[in-house]
Amino acid sequence: MIDLRSDTVTRPSPAMLTAMTRAETGDDVWGDDPTVLRLQSRLAEEAGKEAGLFFPSGTQSNLAALMAHCGRGDEYLVGQAAHTYKFEGGGAAVLGSIQPQPLENAEDGTIPLERVAAAIKPLDDHFARTRLLALENTIGGKVLPPAYVAEATGFAHDRGLSTHLDGARAFNAAVASNQPLAALTEGFDTVSICFSKGLGAPVGSVLVGSTALIEVAHRWRKVLGGGMRQSGVLAAACLYALDHNVARLADDHANAARLADGLARIDEVRVVSQATNMVFAQFPPQECAGLQAWLTERGILTQLLSASRFVTHLDVSADDVDTFVAAVRAYFTR
Repeated sequence: MIDLRSDTVTRPSPAMLTAMTRAETGDDVWGDDPTVLRLQSRLAEEAGKEAGLFFPSGTQSNLAALMAHCGRGDEYLVGQAAHTYKFEGGGAAVLGSIQPQPLENAEDGTIPLERVAAAIKPLDDHFARTRLLALENTIGGKVLPPAYVAEATGFAHDRGLSTHLDGARAFNAAVASNQPLAALTEGFDTVSICFSKGLGAPVGSVLVGSTALIEVAHRWRKVLGGGMRQSGVLAAACLYALDHNVARLADDHANAARLADGLARIDEVRVVSQATNMVFAQFPPQECAGLQAWLTERGILTQLLSASRFVTHLDVSADDVDTFVAAVRAYFTR
């Protein structure tokens, strides 16, 4: 199978599975799992933060961060296209009693600061209290411009707001921009970093930030059901990913560019954008069902819509990309 639906579909390699079986474990709820402690400490150091906290998922990591920053009746400012707003089940509102204030993202994934300024509520009992600005990097595969990140986080802090980064693909951003992770996380009070996407681990995210904020998030992790026991087995996969799967993200980016170039040569397909490991393309709506079936018959998994996203990852090779493009071309020339 060639699976282009998402970089979450990666499977642990034999070497990663070996690392998991050899993991030294303890009880992480008691705080004594040595492999978890090593992962938390290492990622916090790489991100330039004081402390880290291991979570089973990025959704839970983001939610615990929002709850650490915001109380009941507070609000956070967030992009309409952001995962924390659009794709996490409304958890901030449902479980955190936190009001999201969604703002329209610009084409490059940023939230124009004039929109942020206009959305900050005055101190008045009629309004939710604006507490937090949440950004995402990468967003739609796009790397946020560093100058914008510095300006946005500085602006938020000047206005008394905290800052959170959904860095589910922060390592993709770091590799694409040839910057260390700490350069991308500077200015954010908390950052959630995922290992179960392009880094290839089967599960896991780490929230990093100040010791005080991580202590608050630790309590919310327990409340949200994220306290795990011998989770060093999972943390070992994340440590393996840090050692072996970061630099190779450049291969995914190159394969995505290859995929976009191939699709752009097919008259019936319009490539909308390509950035890091994501390609967005448009297909004739009347052809989507037929093309989807055609690809599935040939062992290619996609989520084909008139506007579709294709994601490259460590289980997709350059040859796989060429096979996919050839199958699309064959469908339209059959």
